[in-house]
Amino acid sequence: MLAAIPGTAWSQSHFTPFIGYNFGGDSVNCDSLRNCNDKRPNFGVSVGKTNTIFGVEQDIAYVPHFGNTPDGARSSMLTLMSSLMVVAPLGPVQPYGLFGLGLIRPHTNLGAKNALGYNIGAGLTVFPTRRLGLRADVRRMRSFRDVKLFVFSGEKLEFWRASLGLTLR
Repeated sequence: MLAAIPGTAWSQSHFTPFIGYNFGGDSVNCDSLRNCNDKRPNFGVSVGKTNTIFGVEQDIAYVPHFGNTPDGARSSMLTLMSSLMVVAPLGPVQPYGLFGLGLIRPHTNLGAKNALGYNIGAGLTVFPTRRLGLRADVRRMRSFRDVKLFVFSGEKLEFWRASLGLTLR
């Protein structure tokens, strides 16, 4: 009779607002993670669900000042990525890796372009309490196709994002 009773399914949802900055590649503000004097912030939110090891996540990020165009106008960047996650549930410390596909949308006052792209990254979430955690994350973003939009050279867009967030589960 006990064998016929279904077990408890373990699943965790998470909501993580974050702030960070972009570096490398087409990010004209910072050459690398450590060599960056002009850190222009990006912000966003990640929402996801994990079981014991695997999960999914939706990540939305916006960079209001991605770089300067040749005529002095500002450019911005919006990314919207859906990712698959692999999580190592080591108690309150949970490292993870992820890979996803989605939209990369550069914008200037002269126009905007949509491009399909991907992100790949890794991070660590530390939960000092059962429901509240601190998250550090690094991701590489890249478009599949060339993007030509004034400041952008006509090649594939590529940059890295480092972020810190507060995770609620």
